[in-house]
Amino acid sequence: MKKNILRGILLILLLWTFAMIFGFSSQNAEQSGGLSKKITQNLVNKIPNIEEQKQEQIMDRMEKVIRKIAHFSIYTLVGFLLMAFVSTYNIPEKTRIISSLLVGMIYASSDEIHQRFVAGRSAQVTDVMLDTLGVLFGILILMLVLQIADRKKKKAV
Repeated sequence: MKKNILRGILLILLLWTFAMIFGFSSQNAEQSGGLSKKITQNLVNKIPNIEEQKQEQIMDRMEKVIRKIAHFSIYTLVGFLLMAFVSTYNIPEKTRIISSLLVGMIYASSDEIHQRFVAGRSAQVTDVMLDTLGVLFGILILMLVLQIADRKKKKAV
């Protein structure tokens, strides 16, 4: 019973995350760029005593980095949630890892294909690779968390 509740919660969180990614990918280039530009502007404004010309250069460089960090981060969450979900089933660890990684990679690929149909956006193979690395990182984080929890449980016994 508890596993079914946990599965349901994890599935809802995973679907919510997928919906959030879909929403971000549905933004046209201007909307998407505006969001990352706003975040970048807030960060650059925190740097004291910068000339306006230097500020523009920093913003251009930082905006690209922030966009890539956003990709990696949200797909790290996807990897974590996927691995947590499949870990509620009694299947071998290797199968859990591979299935989580494949589902994450397939979703990242479909997300990039979706972006091809949005005004001003394009599909980037490098984003699929970065997203897949994020999924893998999320899987590894969950495995580490489960390993630590297992060790604590064994010590308590």
